[in-house]
Amino acid sequence: MTLWRHCLAVVAALTLPQSAPAAERYITVASTTSTEASGLFEHLLPGFTETTGIEVRVVAVGTGQALKLARSCDADVLFVHHKPSEEIFVAEGFGVARHDVMFNDFVVVGPEADPAGIRGEADVAKALTAIAAAKTPFASRGDDSGTHKKERGLWQAAGLDVAAASGTWYRETGAGMGATLNTAAAMGAYALTDRGTWLAFRNKGGMALLSEGDPRLFNQYGVILVSEVKCPQTKSAPAQAFLDWLIAPTGQQAIAAFKLGGQQLFFPNAASGGS
Repeated sequence: MTLWRHCLAVVAALTLPQSAPAAERYITVASTTSTEASGLFEHLLPGFTETTGIEVRVVAVGTGQALKLARSCDADVLFVHHKPSEEIFVAEGFGVARHDVMFNDFVVVGPEADPAGIRGEADVAKALTAIAAAKTPFASRGDDSGTHKKERGLWQAAGLDVAAASGTWYRETGAGMGATLNTAAAMGAYALTDRGTWLAFRNKGGMALLSEGDPRLFNQYGVILVSEVKCPQTKSAPAQAFLDWLIAPTGQQAIAAFKLGGQQLFFPNAASGGS
């Protein structure tokens, strides 16, 4: 081969499209704001990428929006926290299977002065009833997220119709958890938040955790591989590798090791079985 032909061959090799395996070395995960805002992904992902060479790109939105992204085939993996919605997603054929991955809990936070007098109330229905009776401001995400879905269910269980109070003492931010907590802090409002985001929240100001411990505040997270039957472009192999890593001992131990101020934010429970 002449030098000229050799040079042409090298140039051609360098300019050819990337091979499929190399191009698929990243996946997109549609997840909740709580996993991102808490710092969990920043803690988890470097270890997974170092082990597998697969980059994980996270789109952190509310659970409702994450489900829409996955249904639109704009994600390879769904990592959210509203089990009924996740089960519907799988039943409709958009997800291959759902797996429990970890849990924490929700808490009610509010102004340190606690004008509704809910401090120490372990019954969340009683706490919400007291807030409504006092007509003290309550900041709701109002964004169809997992937290918003949980909050609406809790109001309903307490026999309260907050839709009628929208725009008065009940304020819907239409924003993520961090932004909603900022709004609550600014206006002296109560709010429902997952504990992980609350622990990571740095603008607590005059706010405090006031009600916790009700079993109804349990917060389960699930992970689902998006179906390539519905979404042919799903990067099934690397996405499955990420899901497997999360629910295997290595990923579960990494979740358990994530702490802020000595407090564990999420508790792995993949061993308890998915659905």
